[in-house]
Amino acid sequence: MSQSTNIRVLIVDDHSIVRQGLATIINRDPEMTVIAQAEDGQQAIDCFREYQPHVTLMDLRMPQMGGVEAITAICAEFKLARIMVLTTYDGDEDIYRGLQAGAKGYLLKDAKPNELLNAIRSLHRGQQYIPPSVGAKLVQRMSNPELSERELEVLRLMAQGMSNLDIATALSIGESTVKSHVNRILSKLGVNDRTQAVIVAVRRGIVSL
Repeated sequence: MSQSTNIRVLIVDDHSIVRQGLATIINRDPEMTVIAQAEDGQQAIDCFREYQPHVTLMDLRMPQMGGVEAITAICAEFKLARIMVLTTYDGDEDIYRGLQAGAKGYLLKDAKPNELLNAIRSLHRGQQYIPPSVGAKLVQRMSNPELSERELEVLRLMAQGMSNLDIATALSIGESTVKSHVNRILSKLGVNDRTQAVIVAVRRGIVSL
């Protein structure tokens, strides 16, 4: 296959060993070339503008700017961007936010090399690539009640170990208001107490500790 028809790939990950490993797998395929690598979201945006890759592999959690923010920015500027989230995280909130931001695929880093290459080809053809296990979690997320911005704020402070009084002070609201937010959070997450709420929120990727 001629160089001009190669699938041009941008890799975005804050771990150089991961980038090198991915580049080795991709460059071994005669139909693909890694044209650039970035280590955070801002570099990803700059590289995308400069190289206009066919497919971008995007990590979610990186310093300075994370993957969701970078995907949102790139997709706002380049409507046809084909971005695949490649991450170790499979919490339903991570999946939901990545795809909502505009990603066309979602793959976990423990995927086999062949699956990675097939996923890149799928995106290059204009298709989505969402493995069944990821799709199942996404469906589950879509049926879960949405937390409001304020409830998310309260939940993040709960995850930091703050009491209702601490949270009330931090957010400049009444303690009784915090209590009602906490009750709604427990109800929406389907749990009975604050500890369970934090565990579920971390597992689903709603908050990170």
